[in-house]
Amino acid sequence: MPASILSFAHRQPTPIADILRDEAVKRAFAFIDANAARVTAEHIRICEIPAPPFKEQERARYFAARFAELGLADVHTDSEGNVLGFYRGESEQPLLVLSAHLDTVFPEGTDVRVRRVGSRLCAPGIADDVAGLSALTALIQALNHAQLKLRGTIAFVATVGEEGEGDLRGVRHLFAEGRLAGRVSAFVSFDGPGVDFITHQALGSRRYRVTLTGPGGHSWGDFGVVNPVHALGRVIARMADYRAPLEPRTSYNIGRIEGGESVNVIPQTAALDIDLRSTAESELARVEEYLLTAINRAVLDENALRAAMGKKLQVEVSMIGNRPSGETPREALLVRRSVEASRALGINPVLNRASTDSNIPISLGVPAITIGVGGVSADSHRLSEWYDPIGRELGHKRALLLALGMTGLA
Repeated sequence: MPASILSFAHRQPTPIADILRDEAVKRAFAFIDANAARVTAEHIRICEIPAPPFKEQERARYFAARFAELGLADVHTDSEGNVLGFYRGESEQPLLVLSAHLDTVFPEGTDVRVRRVGSRLCAPGIADDVAGLSALTALIQALNHAQLKLRGTIAFVATVGEEGEGDLRGVRHLFAEGRLAGRVSAFVSFDGPGVDFITHQALGSRRYRVTLTGPGGHSWGDFGVVNPVHALGRVIARMADYRAPLEPRTSYNIGRIEGGESVNVIPQTAALDIDLRSTAESELARVEEYLLTAINRAVLDENALRAAMGKKLQVEVSMIGNRPSGETPREALLVRRSVEASRALGINPVLNRASTDSNIPISLGVPAITIGVGGVSADSHRLSEWYDPIGRELGHKRALLLALGMTGLA
């Protein structure tokens, strides 16, 4: 464990009750209450900057400019595309990262203009994770307004590649190759709305793309040659029969299939993408083995059935995602502080497990959690996604209180 984390874990933190009584903190809370309309305006502005998978650059440029405008130190964009800026305290340690992800699941060309329906803001990505991103700038402004002095330092980070095939590439870089590698004392990811859950357990997942290739041909004249779609159908049928245990909870999902040119053409290529998840590494390995066996059997069956034609299917199995599991222990300072900060504001939090940017630091032994930042939403990852900022101030206050509880007041 890095020395910075050891010192961080053993120092005496400022009690939450003392933080709440601090006059500067009261000014910061009052600022949060008074600036809801301004936060909403920025929330909309961020959402309307497209950030499709692997193309977050425009939104990243906005955050680089915004971090600099808000007075953060050493604002820069790293080689992976993450945007970083520092609210410096008396010391670099403890170094707390407050993070939200720039990317959405929606492809390039998606209409991300925000519509208002009553108090709701409606647009793809409006909650996941524009809610987290707008919380970053809101907290910086609250810190600035109250002129809060910290013992440690906060690194504000907007990451790339959290969703889907991004496979946490931004936060992987942050902890493996970035300038913060080996220096982070604790990591907090702001991901979506609400205040009910504190995610301290990382849900492991493995994702595969299975591609089958054959000679193709005419559906009548070449009938009898190996058919990639037929073989994939066998894979899908076998996976559908897999009895995933409820404990440890395990899931699988074939989220995309593609291939073929026309109804009367035997396809040359067909592919599927599958997501495997489990709360236990042993069960994740078991369902992974089942999948690989199902692929092998399906190809062998198709090749044997069509052997008279003298052609065989070729198979390529590539891993497109590998998210590690693990947990930040309940007794860890970060988890205890997050619970204390929640309860001090009347929130009764639930500790849970999910797959987020926190998976990476957790797997490396760095204390990490993911929390919501207030408001309510529905239809995440759908074009009909909406967000209502009702109660958002409570989420922002909890996030600020947690940050101060980890870095300490000077």
